[in-house]
Amino acid sequence: MGKVRDAVIVAAGLGTRMLPTSAYIPKELLPLVDVPVLHHLIFEAKEAGCDRLHIITSPNKDFTPLQENLTKTYPMYAKGASHLNPLEGVDVFYHTQYEQKGLGHAIMMARDDIQGPFLVLLGDNILTSNHAALHEFIPSDVSKQLVNLYDEHSQPCAAVYDVGIDRVGNYGIVSLNDSLITSIVEKPEPEAAPSTFALCGRYIYGEDTFDLLDHYSVEEYGEMQSIELLSHWMRSDTLRAVHLPNTVAWYDSGLPLEWLKSQIDHALKRPEYAQSLRTWLQERMD
Repeated sequence: MGKVRDAVIVAAGLGTRMLPTSAYIPKELLPLVDVPVLHHLIFEAKEAGCDRLHIITSPNKDFTPLQENLTKTYPMYAKGASHLNPLEGVDVFYHTQYEQKGLGHAIMMARDDIQGPFLVLLGDNILTSNHAALHEFIPSDVSKQLVNLYDEHSQPCAAVYDVGIDRVGNYGIVSLNDSLITSIVEKPEPEAAPSTFALCGRYIYGEDTFDLLDHYSVEEYGEMQSIELLSHWMRSDTLRAVHLPNTVAWYDSGLPLEWLKSQIDHALKRPEYAQSLRTWLQERMD
């Protein structure tokens, strides 16, 4: 059984639903109040024990100045607190997906630099129950839960979140048999949904991933290649689920209204902003 050292952050999407903002700044760098999405994901991957980070990008995005800029700026505002620098103590690899052919194809871009099982994080999704003040930042432990489950069973796994019956049409909805995922239905109508549990952008992919992606090729399956990969594991009863409680907030920077709600929700839980923001909102609503 291999140790999960590699984390793949998929940030190659075009961000068309966030235009015109995404024409100036990648949606993965949009701040959740004062911490960019990408920083949340990197901190989460490090918390899970990963020390090799792979950022999948596209030709119109450039994340490479991150390391130089962070080296200069973090000591200035964090007073040398290296634990607040997301890239401290990790190796970072950048991989470019030149054609938009789906999640499986994006992951293949990192193939030559990954060995063993690896963590996958979708670059526009934050999953966290931690809303501490910035100087007390606490990483999300969602990916750590996935790594722990993989260590226990040596099988691929995915995080699932109860979105309620009214929102199932926005997500891939799973069927569950105890801790096993047995089927996935993409964006079902409420009456056709097998459950209210949605895939929420966190996975551990197994050591056989790249061989399987060769078999279920993007030429044959297109953007559904990643679903076919998950289906392969489901057919062999090896795709496990981590159930996230509703105390975990799910924030999506890829949708304008959802991102606006995310800003408000997170700020209302941040101790340094909560009371002032609550008072202001109440005044605006009166």
